Amino acid sequence: MSTEVLEKPELKDADTGPEMFHYVDKTKMTESAILGTLVQALCGEVFPVTKVPKPGAPVCPACKEIYDSFSD
Repeated sequence: MSTEVLEKPELKDADTGPEMFHYVDKTKMTESAILGTLVQALCGEVFPVTKVPKPGAPVCPACKEIYDSFSD
């Protein structure tokens, strides 16, 4: 067993700008909001859920494009 100290990974908000929201799995979103775990959006961004979008809030264009491709 190693005694090396692992550095804490740097956590950051998604880089899509202020108040830009991503599409994530609903069950993972709830888990993240309660436990602080990280979620991965459809576009690949990884972050903790800290806010709930309001109706009409801007959505990450990459997430929207991927989500819309599922319904075709």
